[in-house]
Amino acid sequence: MEQRTHDGLSPYHVFSRTEWAGRRADTPMTLTQDEVSRLRSLHDRLDIREVEDIYLPLSRLLSMYVAATQRLFRAQQSFLGTEDSKMPYIIGIGGSVAVGKSTTARVLQALLARWPNVPKVDLVTTDGFLYPNAVLAREGLMERKGFPESYDLPALLRFLYDVKAGRRPTRAPVYSHLVYDVIANQWVEIDRPDILIVEGLNVLQTGHPPKGGKMIPYVSDFFDFSVYLDADENVLRNWYVDRFLTLRGTAFSDPKSFFHRYATLSDEDAVETATSIWRRINLLNLHENILPTRQRADLILKKAESHLVEEVALRKL
Repeated sequence: MEQRTHDGLSPYHVFSRTEWAGRRADTPMTLTQDEVSRLRSLHDRLDIREVEDIYLPLSRLLSMYVAATQRLFRAQQSFLGTEDSKMPYIIGIGGSVAVGKSTTARVLQALLARWPNVPKVDLVTTDGFLYPNAVLAREGLMERKGFPESYDLPALLRFLYDVKAGRRPTRAPVYSHLVYDVIANQWVEIDRPDILIVEGLNVLQTGHPPKGGKMIPYVSDFFDFSVYLDADENVLRNWYVDRFLTLRGTAFSDPKSFFHRYATLSDEDAVETATSIWRRINLLNLHENILPTRQRADLILKKAESHLVEEVALRKL
């Protein structure tokens, strides 16, 4: 996993699981086993030991980073002679389909919200900024859902700009995984949080550098810290197929489900269908758009087939 430049130097400090767990120091455990169980997504193997070894050290690191950023913000205010509203600290979480981004986002939100100063921690996913299915179908993009062109990027950038500027309240669209679509006229309000977590497939992506020095903002420009969840391709595929098989007997059985047609598939047909979707859509997106952004993250969590993080890479300052 270690990323190296052409001269062999790594921009990251790389830790084994044991080494990283030792960075927890005296950070208190503020979640119960029941709470941890409720936070994990389908097929994740998250348990209280994983929180203690991986996420508590990360919480400790983020507490230091947030405090340092706040000091820098106050220093700039003093220099400019301004009294701007507080600036939220924004954390981006990216990675492949089925890698566990949602679980990581929820665990971090729960831990950060229980710091002694009790910050307000909000969470949004970029799924809400996907174009509605009607638009994607009209543009021939249903098979490209989750690719960069399937998102209303201007709306997402405006949202992040308003949050960073301290405007209140800002609204993010709501996405339903059951109906596989953005829900019309439903919003989640984000009202000046201390910390905002933004989770999504392509949150670390950039585009081609503009000519002539023209400024083109990217989603990651608004992040103060970013996390990339990593796993080997064959592991990701297996997790995706396993999740598909589980959903076949749960969410897919709901007549309202977009994928209801898959509920009656045999095991063999379900595996074949899920593998085909993975190769045709998710693997392509991983290769073209997601994996190339890994080295842009401040922190890389490398997962083993057990779903447990086995290695952590922290970008050097």
